[in-house]
Amino acid sequence: MRRRTFLETGLATAAAMPLAAAAKPKFGIDLFSIRSSGWTPFQYLDYCAKWKANVVHFSEIRFIGSLETENLKKVRAHSEKLGIELEIGMRSICPTSKAFDPKQGTAEEQLTRMIDAARVAGSRIVRAFLGTMADRVGDIPIEGHIENTAKVLRAVRNRAIDAGVKIAIENHAGDMQGRELKTLIEGAGTDFVGACIDSGNPLWTIEDPHVTLDILAPYVLTSHIRDSKVWRVPEGIAMRWVRMGDGNVDMDGYVRKFIEKCPGKALSLEIIVTPPRVFPVFDPKFWDGYRNVPAWQFARFLALAESGTPSGTPAKMADGAVQERADLEASIIHTRRLLNL
Repeated sequence: MRRRTFLETGLATAAAMPLAAAAKPKFGIDLFSIRSSGWTPFQYLDYCAKWKANVVHFSEIRFIGSLETENLKKVRAHSEKLGIELEIGMRSICPTSKAFDPKQGTAEEQLTRMIDAARVAGSRIVRAFLGTMADRVGDIPIEGHIENTAKVLRAVRNRAIDAGVKIAIENHAGDMQGRELKTLIEGAGTDFVGACIDSGNPLWTIEDPHVTLDILAPYVLTSHIRDSKVWRVPEGIAMRWVRMGDGNVDMDGYVRKFIEKCPGKALSLEIIVTPPRVFPVFDPKFWDGYRNVPAWQFARFLALAESGTPSGTPAKMADGAVQERADLEASIIHTRRLLNL
């Protein structure tokens, strides 16, 4: 067995040490982590307060109940009573995405409603996304969806700025790599658009999450944080999302880098534990949706896979809501220990 060098030993020791008190971030919880609980917004807030969250991220409208003014005022009052900062969000704002729901109105109308809701609720941001990996293939290339989303954002610019609200676009479900989201943010306008950086979704775009963070750090407004495992299989590369501390993508190092490069931004856990998913990277057809991926970036992703070991389907409790809370709580304990909170 190869013995570790002095430098490797030192780095491993540093990675295991908690952060200094001066580096403590805003610790948050994304309610998608416990999406099956079916609670009221007040119950969600009380639960997060018990786990000492500074920020609660209502990533979808369903978690906050409704956008009625009275409801938003009540939720805001309860969060303020608990000393918790609110962030609210919505789903797709790309009118050409397969994930977009036109029954809710035009993208501009939906986003305008959310901006107004954020102002009432006291949220500094509205989280939204373009779509999913399904938008990387089809008649419209991902670059077309990016421009269509930028047009929607530019159309609501004045409304957002007047409300003092910024739009945080997530790298979501395999829709965009970090450099593509950077293009969208800059095309829409960095004065009111930034990133909701997700640490798990880069794996769905065959990207090392550290590359994503390096690219998007200057634009980050908020975050979704979870760990991942990635490894080689005969068909290509497999990955799954896991509890914090159970992966092989150096999430502890990612968290440290996030705090250094994105000071003052919420580090919010979005814990989703999944079975393995295979990306058949040796099948030429797979690359139809990834022909613009730089070779050096894929090489970083491949190196992660080469370092991994196979990980099977996780055991599940009969009650999915209880399982989600168990996964989140184990991740909270790991992360708060890392953050010295």
